[in-house]
Amino acid sequence: MTLRIGTRGSALALWQANHVASRLAEAHPGLETEIVTFKTTGDHILDRPLAEIGGKGLFTKELEVALADGEIEIAVHSLKDMPTALPEGLVLGAIPNRADVRDCVLSRPGEPMEPTRVGTASLRRASLALRRWPGCELEPIRGNVQTRMNRLFDTGERRMDVVILAMAGMLRMGYPEQRPDVSFLPLNPEQWIPAVGQGALAIECREDDTGTLDTLAALHNPVVAACTQAERHFLRSVEGDCRVPVGANATADQGRLRLRAFIGATDGSEILVETAFGEDPEELGCLVAQRLLDAGGAEILRALRGDA
Repeated sequence: MTLRIGTRGSALALWQANHVASRLAEAHPGLETEIVTFKTTGDHILDRPLAEIGGKGLFTKELEVALADGEIEIAVHSLKDMPTALPEGLVLGAIPNRADVRDCVLSRPGEPMEPTRVGTASLRRASLALRRWPGCELEPIRGNVQTRMNRLFDTGERRMDVVILAMAGMLRMGYPEQRPDVSFLPLNPEQWIPAVGQGALAIECREDDTGTLDTLAALHNPVVAACTQAERHFLRSVEGDCRVPVGANATADQGRLRLRAFIGATDGSEILVETAFGEDPEELGCLVAQRLLDAGGAEILRALRGDA
């Protein structure tokens, strides 16, 4: 039997799918795999921010339909793209080792880090950018890694002073070594808190496909899974998606989890941060969420959503 691996068709998504295929081949010699590419709603609509077209799920829906229909056995996603609630009958079969969780500022070498024009389509990054560089102009650029990186070298109004991307994607694509014309500045995740699930891959499969679940077990990292579960429970508890500026990063030390998270105003005027420790991912995520909501986060989110 050939294990069919579903993925988006971008260079980064294909790297991730092939990485999973390679890891599976190492764990199960003789296993045959096939990469099957799909174009998702998020890939089709590039002229608007994700917040305007539906938020999380735009990069996963088509893959999940193919999974449910039996066209593929697994789908490989960036975990940060996944909604906290999965379609009925689908599960996260494995969370592999996590890459770098940090965001990264890309700029032209030798220029002072006082950007006027900042490229990012993320409300989380926009909120943090306005906090760090008050008065900067934000441009909601989207597209693949190369497209966004090249906006540093456009002319006229398309030219960005800095672009903010995930460090994990940079490293997976062989940067910064392949782009000496670009400066890469990783951001401290204590101050610049990453997106929920950033740097982690998610391998999704059918809940009743016990054979595939057994195959995926070799790739599963329970420590990473616990950390990302805490982050995702936080996100679910604040009802967060691409339309609200929130972030969370969990780490683990000898079975004890540490979760640091924030809720921010879209203009960067207010950033509420909370850190807590615990052993149960769900309890910790809910605890941090409630503390932030009680500290004023609920009012920030209500204003952002236009609730009465």
